[in-house]
Amino acid sequence: MGAEKVDLRREAGQRTRDRLLTAALELLAQRGHDGVTLREITENAGANVAAVSYHFGSLNALRDSAIEHALERYLDAQLQELGSLGSTSTLEELAAAFARPMVRALAAGGADLAVMRTVARIGIDPPEGWERLAGKFDQARRDALRVLTAHLSGVDEQELIFRTRCAAGMLNWLALAPIGAELAAKPAEQIERLLVPVVAGAFHGYPSAG
Repeated sequence: MGAEKVDLRREAGQRTRDRLLTAALELLAQRGHDGVTLREITENAGANVAAVSYHFGSLNALRDSAIEHALERYLDAQLQELGSLGSTSTLEELAAAFARPMVRALAAGGADLAVMRTVARIGIDPPEGWERLAGKFDQARRDALRVLTAHLSGVDEQELIFRTRCAAGMLNWLALAPIGAELAAKPAEQIERLLVPVVAGAFHGYPSAG
């Protein structure tokens, strides 16, 4: 019986922790890192200040955990899409894979879109936790470059990385801009049909005169 009580207590604690993370993530998506207060998070999570201290230690630690959680979810989704590509994949297929996490988030809304909005906001001012995920960022870049270099062998690698970063920045902007809300009203298939040519164009670049 004692072990059962411990398990129940542990499960209840995990649910509280998850609610705090979700509440923090939603508020971060709306206002950014400096616009979130402890009272708002605890009220939205149905928890108390002691729970924040117990599970995270401080408001800053909770915000950082929510940010890292958002980043990791985004990177895992993108890596899953990019990892299925090969050197024979087209630039349009690369663009579709690159954009698909954002497409799904716009179509789904709710917590999925909150993740993307958080990622978009913190991309402007990366947190310390960003470095812990450097390996996943590097892997996503390598997966994209594998396709880009196969089709654009005459373009310098640093320029291809620049194009990739620009494409990512454009997708992040959609999560926050009014046009993103317009896209969110459409089915995922239509969002992808509209976005893929734009992202592919960023990868293609403009042919040089020479």
